[in-house]
Amino acid sequence: MNVTFYKYQGTGNDFIMIDNRHLFFAADNANLIAQLCERRMGIGADGLILLQNREGYDFEMVYFNADGRPGSMCGNGGRCTVQFAKQLGIIKEKAFFLAADGDHYASVDTAGQISLKMNDVQQVETGADYYYLNTGSPHYVQFVEALEQLNVFAEGRDIRYNNRFKQEGTNVNFAQLQPEMHLFVRTYERGVEDETFSCGTGVTATALAASYKGATSPVSIRTLGGNLQVAFEATPTGFTNIYLIGPAQYVFTGFIEV
Repeated sequence: MNVTFYKYQGTGNDFIMIDNRHLFFAADNANLIAQLCERRMGIGADGLILLQNREGYDFEMVYFNADGRPGSMCGNGGRCTVQFAKQLGIIKEKAFFLAADGDHYASVDTAGQISLKMNDVQQVETGADYYYLNTGSPHYVQFVEALEQLNVFAEGRDIRYNNRFKQEGTNVNFAQLQPEMHLFVRTYERGVEDETFSCGTGVTATALAASYKGATSPVSIRTLGGNLQVAFEATPTGFTNIYLIGPAQYVFTGFIEV
């Protein structure tokens, strides 16, 4: 069977997108998904996303990590799925969709910037040198100096596979405060098991953590793949009205035989 796929990227976080509204693609084939995401023998991507019908929503986003296993919420993937839905004619400027962590609203402005509403964060664990919170996916955040020189793969892997996290895994974000409270963020992603150019739920978590250091909404963030913003409102126990704001771009279309 020939399958049409679309490649999208959001600040360098890239995804294989498949229009699966007719449910022809077997979502339970982890080996196939991992093969498609492999960068030397496959198409190459940080994950694969199926866009599917869902009653009561404009669409459903079904996300898989690059290792082929079902993933939790992906912020950059969510923005790419919204742009994909617009390309398919499913939506115009606004979207209401279902993802792994529940309902999401999004809007697309005339410049192509997508504002994705993230779910509220109910609590933040603060340690001596870290923050731990869930923004649709679990994230460990650590502020460091000289982030350009940091070995994110080695340092992130050590945390992701430590005694606390090795069973379920966590994403690991290293951040450096820049002038005027801007952030530079680099992320080791579970499921990819490597550093990615950007992580939407990761920069969201890092922006919220940075508020404890004086950062105010909206927080501007630089990643290896481009720039993002995170807007939010603080509550007594966490955060609400959280928006991940940035671009999502179509790259190319291709065909594969499955």
